[in-house]
Amino acid sequence: MSDDSGLWLLAAGPAGATALYWALYRYYRNTDKSHAFEHETAIDAKPVTGSDRRVDSITGTQERRVRGDNVYEYRKRVMRVKPGGD
Repeated sequence: MSDDSGLWLLAAGPAGATALYWALYRYYRNTDKSHAFEHETAIDAKPVTGSDRRVDSITGTQERRVRGDNVYEYRKRVMRVKPGGD
Protein backbone atom coordinates (compact mmCIF):
# COMPACT_ATOMS: atom_id res chain seq x y z
CA MET A 1 0.00 0.00 0.00
CA SER A 2 1.33 3.40 -0.88
CA ASP A 3 1.25 6.46 1.36
CA ASP A 4 -1.08 8.39 -0.99
CA SER A 5 -3.94 5.88 -0.74
CA GLY A 6 -4.46 6.57 2.99
CA LEU A 7 -4.56 10.35 2.53
CA TRP A 8 -8.10 10.32 1.14
CA LEU A 9 -9.25 8.49 4.30
CA LEU A 10 -7.90 11.30 6.49
CA ALA A 11 -9.65 13.92 4.33
CA ALA A 12 -12.93 11.96 4.29
CA GLY A 13 -13.45 12.43 8.05
CA PRO A 14 -13.67 16.24 8.15
CA ALA A 15 -15.37 16.40 4.75
CA GLY A 16 -17.98 13.85 5.84
CA ALA A 17 -18.57 15.65 9.11
CA THR A 18 -19.01 18.95 7.28
CA ALA A 19 -21.43 17.36 4.81
CA LEU A 20 -23.43 15.75 7.62
CA TYR A 21 -23.59 19.01 9.56
CA TRP A 22 -24.75 20.94 6.47
CA ALA A 23 -27.37 18.29 5.62
CA LEU A 24 -28.79 18.30 9.17
CA TYR A 25 -28.76 22.09 9.26
CA ARG A 26 -30.66 22.29 5.98
CA TYR A 27 -33.12 19.59 7.08
CA TYR A 28 -34.04 21.16 10.42
CA ARG A 29 -33.84 24.79 9.41
CA ASN A 30 -35.34 24.25 5.93
CA THR A 31 -34.49 27.81 5.03
CA ASP A 32 -35.06 27.10 1.36
CA LYS A 33 -38.66 26.02 2.04
CA SER A 34 -39.74 28.67 4.54
CA HIS A 35 -42.50 31.14 3.74
CA ALA A 36 -41.45 34.78 3.62
CA PHE A 37 -44.68 36.36 4.87
CA GLU A 38 -43.57 39.94 4.29
CA HIS A 39 -42.71 39.33 0.64
CA GLU A 40 -45.11 36.60 -0.47
CA THR A 41 -48.39 37.71 1.13
CA ALA A 42 -50.56 40.41 -0.39
CA ILE A 43 -52.29 42.53 2.23
CA ASP A 44 -54.96 45.03 1.26
CA ALA A 45 -54.68 47.95 3.64
CA LYS A 46 -57.91 49.72 4.49
CA PRO A 47 -58.43 53.00 6.29
CA VAL A 48 -58.93 52.87 10.03
CA THR A 49 -62.57 53.14 11.06
CA GLY A 50 -64.09 53.85 14.43
CA SER A 51 -65.07 56.64 16.71
CA ASP A 52 -63.71 58.46 19.70
CA ARG A 53 -66.90 58.19 21.77
CA ARG A 54 -66.18 58.08 25.48
CA VAL A 55 -67.60 54.97 27.14
CA ASP A 56 -66.83 55.25 30.84
CA SER A 57 -64.53 57.12 33.12
CA ILE A 58 -63.15 56.16 36.52
CA THR A 59 -61.08 58.72 38.32
CA GLY A 60 -59.27 58.04 41.53
CA THR A 61 -59.10 54.81 43.48
CA GLN A 62 -62.24 54.99 45.59
CA GLU A 63 -63.53 51.49 44.82
CA ARG A 64 -61.42 48.61 46.06
CA ARG A 65 -62.87 46.01 43.65
CA VAL A 66 -63.78 45.96 40.00
CA ARG A 67 -67.50 46.12 39.39
CA GLY A 68 -68.91 42.83 38.14
CA ASP A 69 -66.00 40.62 39.13
CA ASN A 70 -66.63 36.96 39.88
CA VAL A 71 -63.66 36.14 42.06
CA TYR A 72 -65.64 34.38 44.78
CA GLU A 73 -68.16 32.75 42.43
CA TYR A 74 -65.84 30.07 41.16
CA ARG A 75 -68.67 27.75 40.12
CA LYS A 76 -69.84 30.35 37.61
CA ARG A 77 -66.32 30.93 36.34
CA VAL A 78 -65.37 27.29 35.85
CA MET A 79 -67.77 25.30 33.72
CA ARG A 80 -67.34 21.56 34.27
CA VAL A 81 -67.74 19.26 31.29
CA LYS A 82 -69.41 15.99 32.22
CA PRO A 83 -68.16 12.85 30.53
CA GLY A 84 -70.66 11.49 28.06
CA GLY A 85 -71.07 14.50 25.82
CA ASP A 86 -73.86 16.54 27.39
